[in-house]
Amino acid sequence: MSEISGAGSCAPLLEPLRIRPGSNGPLWPGMEARIVDLATGADLGPGQTGELLVRGPNVVKSYLNRPAENAATLLADGWMRTGDIASFDAEGFLYIVDRAKELIKYNAYQIAPAELEAVLVSHPAVAEAAVIPSPDEEHGEVPKAFVVLKSAATPEDLMEFVAIRVASYKKVRKLDIVDAIPKSPAGKLLRRVLVEQERSRPLGRET
Repeated sequence: MSEISGAGSCAPLLEPLRIRPGSNGPLWPGMEARIVDLATGADLGPGQTGELLVRGPNVVKSYLNRPAENAATLLADGWMRTGDIASFDAEGFLYIVDRAKELIKYNAYQIAPAELEAVLVSHPAVAEAAVIPSPDEEHGEVPKAFVVLKSAATPEDLMEFVAIRVASYKKVRKLDIVDAIPKSPAGKLLRRVLVEQERSRPLGRET
């Protein structure tokens, strides 16, 4: 993040036995971090997922002439809200799950699109996947997937594949098979493009 002068954690590349697949590594020296509950702000322990807060000498003091962002992002005692959904393991290795602003709000639950995308791309027929919130009259939002195939599969097959691997409230409830998923020049999924397309459609209802 630019707000923390580039990096706040790093995998221990000189210690291969300590590398954790999928982890951003331990914090830089001098950095502190907390994982807090998205709803209550309460601190969470190892293995629990919430918003990542950081503090340290490399953390920005304020945004110039942006009081609203200062109030929303920079908290008391030097803590900064990163907007990242993350967790730490028992050894202090950081795992970034998703962005808070991209969470799908299904009833009282919050669902990370990246978790469902990882499950989908583990299916042998799936080449790429993107998951977004789809407006829903009853539940507020439901997970909807866009999938690029590399071999034959039906939407029903793929939704069932996800359903047996995640909690019931997280299951994909809509799925479109597409030729391509929008990406930035750097290859990052452009979920916002799919979200804009989805919001232009008539409001549906899922059970």
